[in-house]
Amino acid sequence: MVHVFLFFSTKIWIDGFHVKYLFSISSRSFVELRSMFDKQISTVSILSVHDFNMMLRSVNFAACALPPDSQKYRVFAATWNVGGKPPDIGMNLEETLLPAGDRSDIYVLGFQEIVPLNAGNVLVIEDNEPAAKWLSLINRALNKPPEFMSSSDVSASSTTTKNSSVSFFQKSSLKSISRSFRTEQGKRVKTCNCHYESLKKNRRESCFRCPKGYLLNDMVVSAKAATVTQQLYGIVACKQMVGIFVTVWARKELVQYIGHLRVASVGHGIFGCFRNKGSICVSMSLHQTSFCFICSHLASGEKEGNGKRRNADVIEILKNTQFPKICKKPFRRNPEKILEHDRVIWLGDLNYRISLSYNETRNFLQDNNWSSLLEKDQLKMERKQGKVFEGWNEGNIYFAPTYKYSSNSDAYMGETMAATTKNRRTPAWCDRILWHGNGIEQLSYIRVESKFSDHRPVTATFLVEVGITDVTLKNQLGDPGMKVAIEELLPKTRTQC
Repeated sequence: MVHVFLFFSTKIWIDGFHVKYLFSISSRSFVELRSMFDKQISTVSILSVHDFNMMLRSVNFAACALPPDSQKYRVFAATWNVGGKPPDIGMNLEETLLPAGDRSDIYVLGFQEIVPLNAGNVLVIEDNEPAAKWLSLINRALNKPPEFMSSSDVSASSTTTKNSSVSFFQKSSLKSISRSFRTEQGKRVKTCNCHYESLKKNRRESCFRCPKGYLLNDMVVSAKAATVTQQLYGIVACKQMVGIFVTVWARKELVQYIGHLRVASVGHGIFGCFRNKGSICVSMSLHQTSFCFICSHLASGEKEGNGKRRNADVIEILKNTQFPKICKKPFRRNPEKILEHDRVIWLGDLNYRISLSYNETRNFLQDNNWSSLLEKDQLKMERKQGKVFEGWNEGNIYFAPTYKYSSNSDAYMGETMAATTKNRRTPAWCDRILWHGNGIEQLSYIRVESKFSDHRPVTATFLVEVGITDVTLKNQLGDPGMKVAIEELLPKTRTQC
Protein backbone atom coordinates (compact mmCIF):
# COMPACT_ATOMS: atom_id res chain seq x y z
CA MET A 1 0.00 0.00 0.00
CA VAL A 2 1.39 3.33 -1.05
CA HIS A 3 1.16 6.18 1.42
CA VAL A 4 1.07 9.78 0.32
CA PHE A 5 2.70 12.35 2.55
CA LEU A 6 2.15 16.08 2.42
CA PHE A 7 4.80 18.25 3.98
CA PHE A 8 4.21 21.86 4.83
CA SER A 9 5.54 24.38 7.29
CA THR A 10 4.18 27.53 8.80
CA LYS A 11 5.10 30.18 11.31
CA ILE A 12 2.82 31.26 14.14
CA TRP A 13 2.82 34.49 16.10
CA ILE A 14 0.70 34.29 19.24
CA ASP A 15 0.92 37.11 21.78
CA GLY A 16 4.59 37.71 21.23
CA PHE A 17 5.65 34.07 20.81
CA HIS A 18 7.27 32.77 17.63
CA VAL A 19 6.80 29.05 16.94
CA LYS A 20 7.63 27.20 13.71
CA TYR A 21 6.01 23.85 12.94
CA LEU A 22 6.85 21.27 10.27
CA PHE A 23 4.01 18.83 9.55
CA SER A 24 3.70 15.65 7.49
CA ILE A 25 0.28 14.12 6.99
CA SER A 26 -0.17 10.57 5.68
CA SER A 27 -3.19 8.70 4.42
CA ARG A 28 -3.20 6.77 7.70
CA SER A 29 -4.01 10.05 9.47
CA PHE A 30 -0.83 10.18 11.47
CA VAL A 31 1.22 13.30 11.90
CA GLU A 32 4.92 13.60 12.40
CA LEU A 33 5.41 16.78 14.33
CA ARG A 34 8.78 18.46 14.57
CA SER A 35 8.66 21.53 16.79
CA MET A 36 11.38 24.03 16.31
CA PHE A 37 11.69 26.75 18.87
CA ASP A 38 14.12 29.50 18.05
CA LYS A 39 15.50 27.42 15.13
CA GLN A 40 16.34 24.44 17.34
CA ILE A 41 14.63 21.07 16.77
CA SER A 42 13.13 19.51 19.87
CA THR A 43 11.59 16.06 20.43
CA VAL A 44 9.99 14.33 17.42
CA SER A 45 6.63 12.74 18.21
CA ILE A 46 4.22 10.52 16.28
CA LEU A 47 0.70 11.70 17.01
CA SER A 48 -2.74 11.03 15.66
CA VAL A 49 -4.52 13.98 14.11
CA HIS A 50 -6.91 14.09 17.04
CA ASP A 51 -4.05 14.09 19.53
CA PHE A 52 -2.28 16.76 17.53
CA ASN A 53 -5.37 18.96 17.57
CA MET A 54 -5.62 18.54 21.32
CA MET A 55 -1.92 19.30 21.72
CA LEU A 56 -2.16 22.35 19.53
CA ARG A 57 -4.94 23.70 21.74
CA SER A 58 -3.17 22.99 25.02
CA VAL A 59 0.49 23.66 24.21
CA ASN A 60 2.13 26.11 26.58
CA PHE A 61 3.59 28.70 24.24
CA ALA A 62 4.95 30.65 27.22
CA ALA A 63 7.54 27.92 27.69
CA CYS A 64 9.03 28.65 24.27
CA ALA A 65 8.77 32.42 24.33
CA LEU A 66 11.49 34.40 22.71
CA PRO A 67 12.87 37.01 25.11
CA PRO A 68 11.57 40.41 24.04
CA ASP A 69 13.88 43.22 23.14
CA SER A 70 14.32 45.74 25.91
CA GLN A 71 14.66 49.46 26.12
CA LYS A 72 15.40 51.74 29.04
CA TYR A 73 13.18 54.65 30.02
CA ARG A 74 13.69 57.45 32.49
CA VAL A 75 11.08 57.74 35.25
CA PHE A 76 10.87 60.74 37.56
CA ALA A 77 9.02 60.28 40.87
CA ALA A 78 8.22 62.90 43.50
CA THR A 79 6.31 63.07 46.77
CA TRP A 80 5.23 66.22 48.57
CA ASN A 81 3.04 66.84 51.60
CA VAL A 82 1.81 70.36 50.90
CA GLY A 83 0.18 70.87 54.29
CA GLY A 84 -3.33 71.64 53.09
CA LYS A 85 -2.25 74.78 51.23
CA PRO A 86 -3.53 75.44 47.69
CA PRO A 87 -0.93 76.67 45.19
CA ASP A 88 -0.99 80.13 43.67
CA ILE A 89 -0.71 80.79 39.95
CA GLY A 90 2.73 82.30 40.30
CA MET A 91 4.30 79.10 41.63
CA ASN A 92 7.08 77.76 39.41
CA LEU A 93 7.31 73.98 39.82
CA GLU A 94 10.76 73.99 38.26
CA GLU A 95 11.88 75.75 41.43
CA THR A 96 9.77 73.82 43.92
CA LEU A 97 9.42 70.26 42.59
CA LEU A 98 10.52 69.49 39.02
CA PRO A 99 14.19 69.91 38.08
CA ALA A 100 14.70 72.52 35.40
CA GLY A 101 15.56 71.04 32.03
CA ASP A 102 14.66 67.50 33.06
CA ARG A 103 13.07 65.51 30.23
CA SER A 104 12.14 62.17 31.72
CA ASP A 105 9.90 59.78 29.82
CA ILE A 106 7.39 59.33 32.65
CA TYR A 107 6.53 61.56 35.61
CA VAL A 108 4.85 60.15 38.72
CA LEU A 109 3.86 62.94 41.10
CA GLY A 110 2.26 62.21 44.43
CA PHE A 111 0.85 64.74 46.90
CA GLN A 112 -0.49 64.48 50.42
CA GLU A 113 -2.76 66.94 52.22
CA ILE A 114 -3.70 68.88 49.10
CA VAL A 115 -6.74 69.90 51.17
CA PRO A 116 -6.91 70.46 54.94
CA LEU A 117 -7.79 67.20 56.68
CA ASN A 118 -10.78 68.66 58.48
CA ALA A 119 -14.21 67.13 59.03
CA GLY A 120 -15.68 68.93 56.03
CA ASN A 121 -13.22 67.42 53.56
CA VAL A 122 -13.13 64.00 55.19
CA LEU A 123 -16.82 63.45 55.96
CA VAL A 124 -18.77 65.65 53.55
CA ILE A 125 -17.58 66.20 49.98
CA GLU A 126 -14.21 66.00 48.31
CA ASP A 127 -12.74 69.33 47.21
CA ASN A 128 -11.19 68.87 43.74
CA GLU A 129 -10.27 72.51 43.13
CA PRO A 130 -6.72 72.34 44.60
CA ALA A 131 -6.02 69.17 42.59
CA ALA A 132 -7.11 70.95 39.41
CA LYS A 133 -4.74 73.82 40.21
CA TRP A 134 -1.83 71.43 40.72
CA LEU A 135 -2.60 69.84 37.35
CA SER A 136 -2.48 73.23 35.67
CA LEU A 137 0.91 74.00 37.20
CA ILE A 138 2.30 70.58 36.24
CA ASN A 139 1.09 70.97 32.67
CA ARG A 140 2.63 74.43 32.44
CA ALA A 141 6.00 73.14 33.70
CA LEU A 142 6.15 70.00 31.54
CA ASN A 143 4.85 71.60 28.36
CA LYS A 144 6.82 74.81 28.52
CA PRO A 145 7.94 75.69 24.97
CA PRO A 146 11.62 74.84 24.44
CA GLU A 147 13.92 77.65 23.33
CA PHE A 148 14.52 76.09 19.92
CA MET A 149 10.82 76.18 18.92
CA SER A 150 9.78 78.37 16.03
CA SER A 151 7.38 81.23 16.66
CA SER A 152 4.47 79.27 15.20
CA ASP A 153 5.24 76.27 17.40
CA VAL A 154 5.49 78.47 20.47
CA SER A 155 2.12 80.00 19.61
CA ALA A 156 0.53 76.55 19.33
CA SER A 157 2.16 75.35 22.52
CA SER A 158 1.15 78.48 24.40
CA THR A 159 -2.47 77.57 23.71
CA THR A 160 -2.16 74.75 26.21
CA THR A 161 -0.34 76.99 28.67
CA LYS A 162 -3.07 79.59 28.28
CA ASN A 163 -5.67 76.95 28.99
CA SER A 164 -3.75 76.11 32.15
CA SER A 165 -3.96 79.72 33.31
CA VAL A 166 -7.65 80.00 32.49
CA SER A 167 -8.46 76.73 34.21
CA PHE A 168 -6.50 77.85 37.26
CA PHE A 169 -9.10 80.51 38.00
CA GLN A 170 -12.13 78.51 36.91
CA LYS A 171 -13.77 76.23 39.45
CA SER A 172 -14.04 73.00 37.50
CA SER A 173 -14.19 69.32 38.30
CA LEU A 174 -10.98 67.33 38.26
CA LYS A 175 -12.33 65.28 35.37
CA SER A 176 -13.10 68.25 33.16
CA ILE A 177 -9.87 70.10 33.83
CA SER A 178 -7.76 67.06 32.94
CA ARG A 179 -9.34 66.77 29.49
CA SER A 180 -7.33 69.65 28.10
CA PHE A 181 -4.06 67.98 29.14
CA ARG A 182 -4.51 64.68 27.30
CA THR A 183 -2.86 63.50 24.13
CA GLU A 184 -4.73 62.01 21.19
CA GLN A 185 -3.29 58.57 21.92
CA GLY A 186 -4.41 58.85 25.54
CA LYS A 187 -7.93 57.77 24.71
CA ARG A 188 -6.94 54.08 24.80
CA VAL A 189 -4.72 53.91 27.88
CA LYS A 190 -7.39 51.97 29.76
CA THR A 191 -7.74 49.32 27.13
CA CYS A 192 -5.96 46.07 26.50
CA ASN A 193 -2.86 46.65 24.39
CA CYS A 194 -1.70 43.04 24.28
CA HIS A 195 0.19 42.20 21.11
CA TYR A 196 -2.24 39.36 20.43
CA GLU A 197 -4.94 42.00 20.20
CA SER A 198 -2.82 44.60 18.44
CA LEU A 199 -2.15 42.19 15.58
CA LYS A 200 -5.87 42.12 14.80
CA LYS A 201 -5.92 45.84 14.21
CA ASN A 202 -5.61 45.48 10.46
CA ARG A 203 -8.64 43.21 10.29
CA ARG A 204 -10.92 45.21 12.52
CA GLU A 205 -11.33 48.87 13.30
CA SER A 206 -10.49 48.31 16.94
CA CYS A 207 -8.97 45.47 18.92
CA PHE A 208 -10.16 46.63 22.29
CA ARG A 209 -12.89 44.21 23.28
CA CYS A 210 -12.16 44.08 26.97
CA PRO A 211 -14.99 44.60 29.50
CA LYS A 212 -15.82 48.24 30.15
CA GLY A 213 -16.89 47.86 33.76
CA TYR A 214 -13.54 48.93 35.16
CA LEU A 215 -13.60 52.44 33.69
CA LEU A 216 -13.25 55.23 36.23
CA ASN A 217 -14.88 58.58 35.67
CA ASP A 218 -12.02 60.72 36.93
CA MET A 219 -9.26 59.17 34.86
CA VAL A 220 -7.94 60.01 31.45
CA VAL A 221 -9.47 58.40 28.35
CA SER A 222 -9.57 60.85 25.43
CA ALA A 223 -8.01 63.97 24.02
CA LYS A 224 -8.66 67.31 22.36
CA ALA A 225 -6.12 67.56 19.60
CA ALA A 226 -6.82 71.24 18.98
CA THR A 227 -5.17 72.27 22.24
CA VAL A 228 -2.29 69.80 22.32
CA THR A 229 -0.74 70.18 18.87
CA GLN A 230 2.72 70.87 20.29
CA GLN A 231 2.23 69.11 23.61
CA LEU A 232 5.36 67.37 24.86
CA TYR A 233 3.70 65.44 27.69
CA GLY A 234 0.19 64.17 28.20
CA ILE A 235 -1.60 63.14 31.34
CA VAL A 236 -2.07 59.40 31.68
CA ALA A 237 -3.87 59.19 35.02
CA CYS A 238 -4.96 61.32 37.96
CA LYS A 239 -6.84 60.37 41.08
CA GLN A 240 -7.71 62.07 44.36
CA MET A 241 -8.80 60.54 47.65
CA VAL A 242 -9.48 63.35 50.15
CA GLY A 243 -5.95 64.79 50.65
CA ILE A 244 -4.02 62.20 48.66
CA PHE A 245 -3.50 63.00 44.99
CA VAL A 246 -1.44 61.20 42.36
CA THR A 247 -0.96 61.99 38.70
CA VAL A 248 1.07 60.24 35.98
CA TRP A 249 2.32 61.96 32.83
CA ALA A 250 4.18 60.51 29.86
CA ARG A 251 5.96 61.72 26.78
CA LYS A 252 3.47 62.21 23.96
CA GLU A 253 5.20 59.65 21.73
CA LEU A 254 5.08 57.08 24.53
CA VAL A 255 1.39 57.26 25.40
CA GLN A 256 0.34 55.02 22.51
CA TYR A 257 2.29 52.14 24.10
CA ILE A 258 0.57 52.48 27.48
CA GLY A 259 -2.39 50.26 28.26
CA HIS A 260 -4.21 48.25 30.94
CA LEU A 261 -4.60 51.43 33.04
CA ARG A 262 -6.33 50.77 36.35
CA VAL A 263 -6.58 52.59 39.67
CA ALA A 264 -7.26 51.21 43.14
CA SER A 265 -7.43 53.03 46.46
CA VAL A 266 -7.38 51.90 50.08
CA GLY A 267 -8.54 54.16 52.93
CA HIS A 268 -7.55 53.59 56.53
CA GLY A 269 -7.80 56.86 58.40
CA ILE A 270 -9.99 57.88 61.33
CA PHE A 271 -11.53 54.84 63.06
CA GLY A 272 -9.87 52.71 60.39
CA CYS A 273 -12.49 53.53 57.78
CA PHE A 274 -12.36 57.21 56.78
CA ARG A 275 -10.10 58.02 53.87
CA ASN A 276 -8.02 60.86 55.27
CA LYS A 277 -5.09 58.40 55.23
CA GLY A 278 -4.44 55.53 52.88
CA SER A 279 -3.12 54.96 49.37
CA ILE A 280 -3.85 55.38 45.68
CA CYS A 281 -2.29 52.85 43.32
CA VAL A 282 -1.96 53.21 39.55
CA SER A 283 -1.40 50.08 37.47
CA MET A 284 -0.46 50.21 33.80
CA SER A 285 1.58 48.45 31.16
CA LEU A 286 4.26 50.01 29.00
CA HIS A 287 4.93 47.79 26.01
CA GLN A 288 5.31 44.33 27.59
CA THR A 289 6.19 45.45 31.14
CA SER A 290 3.75 46.11 33.97
CA PHE A 291 4.14 49.07 36.34
CA CYS A 292 2.54 49.98 39.65
CA PHE A 293 2.86 53.40 41.26
CA ILE A 294 1.72 53.83 44.87
CA CYS A 295 1.15 57.16 46.60
CA SER A 296 0.38 56.81 50.30
CA HIS A 297 -0.09 58.77 53.50
CA LEU A 298 0.44 56.51 56.50
CA ALA A 299 -0.50 56.87 60.16
CA SER A 300 1.09 59.87 61.86
CA GLY A 301 2.48 60.35 65.36
CA GLU A 302 5.79 59.89 67.12
CA LYS A 303 4.49 58.14 70.23
CA GLU A 304 5.36 54.58 71.09
CA GLY A 305 3.22 52.20 69.06
CA ASN A 306 2.69 54.58 66.12
CA GLY A 307 5.40 52.75 64.17
CA LYS A 308 3.42 49.51 64.40
CA ARG A 309 0.37 51.32 63.01
CA ARG A 310 2.41 52.41 60.02
CA ASN A 311 3.60 48.84 59.48
CA ALA A 312 -0.01 47.70 59.64
CA ASP A 313 -0.98 50.33 57.06
CA VAL A 314 1.64 49.02 54.63
CA ILE A 315 0.53 45.43 55.13
CA GLU A 316 -3.11 46.43 54.63
CA ILE A 317 -2.33 48.31 51.42
CA LEU A 318 -0.44 45.33 49.99
CA LYS A 319 -3.20 42.95 51.03
CA ASN A 320 -6.31 44.94 50.10
CA THR A 321 -5.23 46.64 46.88
CA GLN A 322 -6.96 44.74 44.11
CA PHE A 323 -6.91 45.77 40.47
CA PRO A 324 -9.84 44.69 38.28
CA LYS A 325 -9.33 42.33 35.39
CA ILE A 326 -9.53 44.10 32.06
CA CYS A 327 -8.84 41.37 29.56
CA LYS A 328 -8.95 37.60 29.36
CA LYS A 329 -6.48 37.08 26.56
CA PRO A 330 -4.45 33.84 26.56
CA PHE A 331 -0.83 33.91 27.57
CA ARG A 332 -1.21 37.35 29.17
CA ARG A 333 -0.43 37.91 32.85
CA ASN A 334 -2.48 40.82 34.10
CA PRO A 335 -1.28 41.69 37.61
CA GLU A 336 -4.09 42.12 40.12
CA LYS A 337 -1.94 42.71 43.21
CA ILE A 338 0.83 45.22 43.79
CA LEU A 339 3.70 42.74 44.05
CA GLU A 340 2.64 40.93 40.87
CA HIS A 341 3.85 43.88 38.78
CA ASP A 342 7.25 43.88 37.10
CA ARG A 343 8.26 47.34 38.32
CA VAL A 344 6.82 49.01 41.44
CA ILE A 345 7.55 52.47 42.85
CA TRP A 346 6.11 53.47 46.24
CA LEU A 347 6.22 57.11 47.27
CA GLY A 348 4.55 59.23 49.90
CA ASP A 349 4.50 60.63 53.40
CA LEU A 350 5.23 57.33 55.12
CA ASN A 351 5.50 59.16 58.45
CA TYR A 352 8.25 56.96 59.92
CA ARG A 353 10.12 58.87 62.61
CA ILE A 354 13.50 58.80 64.38
CA SER A 355 13.64 56.78 67.60
CA LEU A 356 15.47 59.46 69.55
CA SER A 357 14.39 62.31 71.78
CA TYR A 358 14.01 65.79 70.38
CA ASN A 359 17.19 67.02 72.08
CA GLU A 360 19.27 64.04 70.92
CA THR A 361 18.05 64.49 67.36
CA ARG A 362 18.76 68.20 67.42
CA ASN A 363 22.34 67.63 68.61
CA PHE A 364 23.02 65.25 65.73
CA LEU A 365 21.48 67.73 63.30
CA GLN A 366 23.69 70.55 64.49
CA ASP A 367 26.72 68.38 63.71
CA ASN A 368 25.22 67.24 60.38
CA ASN A 369 25.65 63.72 61.73
CA TRP A 370 23.00 62.15 59.54
CA SER A 371 24.53 58.67 59.63
CA SER A 372 23.90 58.41 63.37
CA LEU A 373 20.35 59.66 62.88
CA LEU A 374 19.72 57.14 60.09
CA GLU A 375 20.74 54.32 62.43
CA LYS A 376 17.65 55.25 64.46
CA ASP A 377 15.38 55.80 61.49
CA GLN A 378 12.26 53.72 62.15
CA LEU A 379 11.76 52.65 58.53
CA LYS A 380 15.32 51.38 58.21
CA MET A 381 15.09 49.54 61.53
CA GLU A 382 11.73 47.96 60.70
CA ARG A 383 12.95 46.87 57.26
CA LYS A 384 16.14 45.42 58.73
CA GLN A 385 14.07 43.32 61.14
CA GLY A 386 11.86 42.13 58.28
CA LYS A 387 8.71 43.68 59.70
CA VAL A 388 7.82 45.84 56.69
CA PHE A 389 8.81 46.40 53.03
CA GLU A 390 10.70 43.12 52.90
CA GLY A 391 12.34 42.72 49.49
CA TRP A 392 11.99 46.44 48.69
CA ASN A 393 14.82 48.85 47.95
CA GLU A 394 15.58 52.43 48.93
CA GLY A 395 18.47 54.57 47.80
CA ASN A 396 21.04 56.02 50.18
CA ILE A 397 19.85 59.15 51.98
CA TYR A 398 22.28 62.04 51.73
CA PHE A 399 19.88 64.81 52.70
CA ALA A 400 18.56 66.29 55.95
CA PRO A 401 15.25 65.18 57.50
CA THR A 402 12.30 66.51 55.53
CA TYR A 403 9.88 67.18 58.43
CA LYS A 404 8.81 69.30 60.33
CA TYR A 405 9.65 72.88 59.35
CA SER A 406 8.27 76.16 60.62
CA SER A 407 6.14 78.08 58.16
CA ASN A 408 8.17 79.63 55.31
CA SER A 409 11.40 78.89 57.14
CA ASP A 410 14.52 76.75 57.03
CA ALA A 411 14.21 76.12 60.77
CA TYR A 412 12.64 72.97 62.15
CA MET A 413 9.56 73.36 64.30
CA GLY A 414 10.80 73.86 67.85
CA GLU A 415 13.91 75.82 66.95
CA THR A 416 12.10 79.14 66.83
CA MET A 417 11.03 81.24 69.82
CA ALA A 418 7.38 80.97 68.80
CA ALA A 419 7.40 77.18 69.06
CA THR A 420 6.30 75.46 72.24
CA THR A 421 6.96 72.00 73.59
CA LYS A 422 3.40 71.07 72.67
CA ASN A 423 3.57 71.85 68.95
CA ARG A 424 7.20 70.99 68.21
CA ARG A 425 8.03 67.78 66.37
CA THR A 426 11.19 65.73 66.30
CA PRO A 427 12.70 66.09 62.79
CA ALA A 428 12.35 62.95 60.67
CA TRP A 429 12.62 61.52 57.17
CA CYS A 430 8.86 61.15 56.73
CA ASP A 431 8.85 61.50 52.94
CA ARG A 432 10.29 58.49 51.14
CA ILE A 433 10.49 56.69 47.79
CA LEU A 434 11.07 52.94 47.54
CA TRP A 435 10.97 50.45 44.68
CA HIS A 436 10.43 46.75 44.08
CA GLY A 437 11.36 44.49 41.18
CA ASN A 438 14.25 43.92 38.83
CA GLY A 439 15.27 46.17 35.97
CA ILE A 440 15.20 49.37 38.04
CA GLU A 441 18.26 51.53 38.55
CA GLN A 442 18.03 54.62 40.73
CA LEU A 443 19.93 57.61 39.35
CA SER A 444 19.15 60.19 42.04
CA TYR A 445 17.43 60.52 45.41
CA ILE A 446 17.24 64.07 46.74
CA ARG A 447 15.05 66.56 48.52
CA VAL A 448 14.00 69.92 47.08
CA GLU A 449 14.44 73.12 49.08
CA SER A 450 10.92 74.52 48.92
CA LYS A 451 9.51 76.43 51.91
CA PHE A 452 5.92 76.11 50.72
CA SER A 453 4.88 73.67 53.47
CA ASP A 454 6.22 72.04 56.63
CA HIS A 455 7.57 69.17 54.49
CA ARG A 456 10.36 69.28 51.95
CA PRO A 457 9.57 67.51 48.66
CA VAL A 458 11.56 64.36 47.87
CA THR A 459 12.31 63.25 44.31
CA ALA A 460 13.96 60.26 42.69
CA THR A 461 14.95 59.47 39.13
CA PHE A 462 15.04 55.91 37.83
CA LEU A 463 16.22 54.13 34.72
CA VAL A 464 13.79 51.26 34.12
CA GLU A 465 14.10 48.40 31.68
CA VAL A 466 11.01 47.71 29.56
CA GLY A 467 10.41 44.65 27.41
CA ILE A 468 9.53 45.50 23.81
CA THR A 469 8.43 42.93 21.25
CA ASP A 470 10.34 43.03 17.96
CA VAL A 471 7.83 44.80 15.72
CA THR A 472 9.69 43.86 12.52
CA LEU A 473 9.56 40.19 13.37
CA LYS A 474 5.93 40.50 14.41
CA ASN A 475 4.96 42.01 11.07
CA GLN A 476 6.80 39.27 9.18
CA LEU A 477 4.94 36.55 11.01
CA GLY A 478 1.59 37.70 9.68
CA ASP A 479 -1.91 37.02 10.82
CA PRO A 480 -2.51 35.83 14.44
CA GLY A 481 -5.33 33.65 13.14
CA MET A 482 -2.74 31.28 11.63
CA LYS A 483 -3.57 28.63 14.20
CA VAL A 484 -7.10 28.33 12.80
CA ALA A 485 -5.71 28.01 9.29
CA ILE A 486 -3.43 25.16 10.37
CA GLU A 487 -6.25 23.22 11.98
CA GLU A 488 -8.35 23.63 8.86
CA LEU A 489 -5.58 22.03 6.77
CA LEU A 490 -5.50 18.92 8.94
CA PRO A 491 -7.76 15.94 8.11
CA LYS A 492 -11.02 15.91 10.03
CA THR A 493 -11.35 13.19 12.62
CA ARG A 494 -14.46 11.09 12.69
CA THR A 495 -16.89 11.84 15.43
CA GLN A 496 -19.56 9.55 16.78
CA CYS A 497 -23.16 10.58 16.44
